[in-house]
This record gives sequence, structure tokens and C-alpha cells, in this order.
Amino acid sequence: MGFVAALYGLFSYAVFLGAFLYAIGFVGNLVVPKTIDSGPGATLPEALAVNLLLLGLFAVQHSVMARPGFKAAWTRIVPHSVERSTYVLISSLLLALICWKWVPIPQVVWDVSSPVLKSLLLALFALGWLILLLSTLIINHFDLFGLRQVYLRMRGIEYTPVKFAERAFYKHVRHPLYLGFLIAFWATPHMSIGHLVFSIATTGYIFVGIFFEERDLARYHPEYAAYRARVPMLFPTGAKRE
Repeated sequence: MGFVAALYGLFSYAVFLGAFLYAIGFVGNLVVPKTIDSGPGATLPEALAVNLLLLGLFAVQHSVMARPGFKAAWTRIVPHSVERSTYVLISSLLLALICWKWVPIPQVVWDVSSPVLKSLLLALFALGWLILLLSTLIINHFDLFGLRQVYLRMRGIEYTPVKFAERAFYKHVRHPLYLGFLIAFWATPHMSIGHLVFSIATTGYIFVGIFFEERDLARYHPEYAAYRARVPMLFPTGAKRE
């Protein structure tokens, strides 16, 4: 069963990687055939309804399946070793659904014509995704996406949760991963109404997600309360000295 779990974990990670890379092009209007501003249009009410439903499905799944209470019930059905991989797989499929079924709202909010400013915004866009990726590596990328769990199961080694550690980006902000998302979603030389709806909705979800995530972190890591009091949430204004 350990080998089967490992194959399932690798498959789930491959689906995540494909959806994640496509999402970069989708948000940035780059390379991929269907982007946030391309595809068949619709009336404004219809487009808003479809897009908010897609984002809502992702937000509900992402939050509910990450809660300890749900995990405790879920792992009565799904083995502990593939619980995270299953979460990653479902999240990735819903992300792919957003990219596939998103209805563009092309009316322009802003369109930067200056080559210098346009290049700066594209550089910020890339920086946001880089911060996000590096943040996952700092906290253990392979555990976050379920690969460590299935590897340990295949080796017959008992899983131990990753310990809380304050290092690199996490010395300056508590949620650099979310900061990367915010930069990537807002840094664009061409902001359509559809992109604006996406950015506002995901920004709101990020703050809701932080609220629930920090509640769980404080419950399982006694040192997190002091860390939260000392280190800013998203923007590096300077950590307070103890």
C-alpha cells in the first residue's frame, strides 16, 4: 500500500504543478490559450455570478478541508498518509476549473502604456510568484504538498509534523506565501474588471484564510502567540524586539 500511496502522491503533485503553472499564465495573460481576459464573454451579471461561484467553491474547499475537525473526520475514510495529497489534488482540480470556466469581463480599469512602468509591474508579478515558491520551500515544500507523507509511508516511517520555525522570510512577515499571492494578483500593467474582481475576491479570501490558519497555528504551536505579537502579518514593517 505504501507504493500505491506514493504513486497517488506523485500524481496529485503532478496535477498541482500543471494547474499552478497554468494559473501563472492565466493571471498574467501570458502564453496559455485561456487567460483571465480571454475566452467567450457574457453579460456582466452572468459573468459575475459564474466567476464568484468558481472562486467560492475553491475558497470553501480550501478552508474546510484544511481545518483540524474536518481532517479528523476525513481520515476515517482516507488514510492519513494520503490526506494531504487528496487535499492538494482537489484544490488543483478546482483551480483548473477556475482557469477553464472563468468568464472574462474585459472592460479596462487601467492600462499602463509606459514601457518602464509596464516592465516594473511585470517584474513585480514575477517576484510575487518567486516569493510564494520560496516560502513553500522554507516551510518544507514537500510536506506542504503531501510528498513527504507518502514517502514516509512507503518507507514505513511514522509521520511527524514539521516543527514551527522562524527563518528567512518568516522572520519579517508571518505569511510571505500569501504576500506573494497578493503581489502576483495585483501587479499587472493591464487591469480589467474581470481581473479586478478576481484580485478583490482572492484578497478577501486570503485575510479570511489567515484568520482561521492563525487560530489553528496558535492551538498547535504554543510559541506562535509570541511570534504573532512580534512579527507583522503581511508587510515587513519591522519585527518587534522581545
